[in-house]
Amino acid sequence: MPESCLLRLPLGEDCLETFNFEKAVCNHGFFMMSPNIWFPCTKTLKRPLRLANSVSSVIVSISHPPNTTSLLINVHGSDDHLQLSVDDRHAILAQVARMLRISDRDVKDIKEFHQIHSEAKQRCFGRIFRSPSLFEDAVKSILLCNCTWSRTLNMARALCNLHRELSNGSSCNIHLLLKSGTSERKEVKRKQPEAFAPTSVYKSNLKGDELSVIGNFPTARELASLSTKFLNERCNLGYRARTISNLAKGVEKGTINLNDHFGDEGTIYDKTWTQLTKIKGVGPFSRANILMCIGFYQTIPSDTETIRHIKEHGQVHGRESCNKQTVEKDVEEIYEKYAPYQSLLRSCSKL
Repeated sequence: MPESCLLRLPLGEDCLETFNFEKAVCNHGFFMMSPNIWFPCTKTLKRPLRLANSVSSVIVSISHPPNTTSLLINVHGSDDHLQLSVDDRHAILAQVARMLRISDRDVKDIKEFHQIHSEAKQRCFGRIFRSPSLFEDAVKSILLCNCTWSRTLNMARALCNLHRELSNGSSCNIHLLLKSGTSERKEVKRKQPEAFAPTSVYKSNLKGDELSVIGNFPTARELASLSTKFLNERCNLGYRARTISNLAKGVEKGTINLNDHFGDEGTIYDKTWTQLTKIKGVGPFSRANILMCIGFYQTIPSDTETIRHIKEHGQVHGRESCNKQTVEKDVEEIYEKYAPYQSLLRSCSKL
């Protein structure tokens, strides 16, 4: 019996003009965060994706062979997993399209951006890698805040490991013990595992049951069922555990309308920003990052790296004294001429 099946995602003529698979993946830190695994030698992206029921997952390998007009999506799994319904196939293709920004709107944005920034066109840059769902993007944006990059990677990996263990039932007893806990303890001080290294942790020849070692990123429903205390203790999230828990519960209750457009297709940027400000614990940096993941590029996620970049190019920007108090105003004035694609320009300059 076959151990995988193959799906194809046609790119279309307009998309092909601006599409480079490796650059569409390796341009934003999210591609390094679990459960994403990038194999540079074969230029293949591997990770779990949800089926149409939003519960079951399958491992897929995504590639774009030279001189072809479609992405190849190799779906791994047991025989049961391979009996994909039409809805399952559509769900997988939709998630891949979202991750790599394959849509008419994205093509339009990229071509307009290239008109105002010719260097980006020459470098075939214009797609910011994102997750299969906006919820995963939102949680990962929270994980980026106020910590080192290795800590961010460790927290993302812990969440995926948690999903795998809960799916297998191995954490059920711990979960039942902590479910009733409501008090928030101080951040756990423990030795952090080594930073996630995709090519050394997982091998590209994993097949069948071996692929189950890769846990998917938890959904809002899965995280909403956990206590904040358990989430913090199991994944060492610190204060982020409460923010993520509140986000997940808000999404499940319907009080947070977390989707790519927050309603109608024509939702304006200001309305989307207002929606995000209602999510308790999500600050300006996370909001800007989530907006960028949605496809609104007007606001640049500003952090210490942004300050360092502006100060290093102080003679060009005239902002040698940029600091935490001035960075938002500085980036607004520096990049305003590239509106509404400011964060695309900033991301391009970081590559």
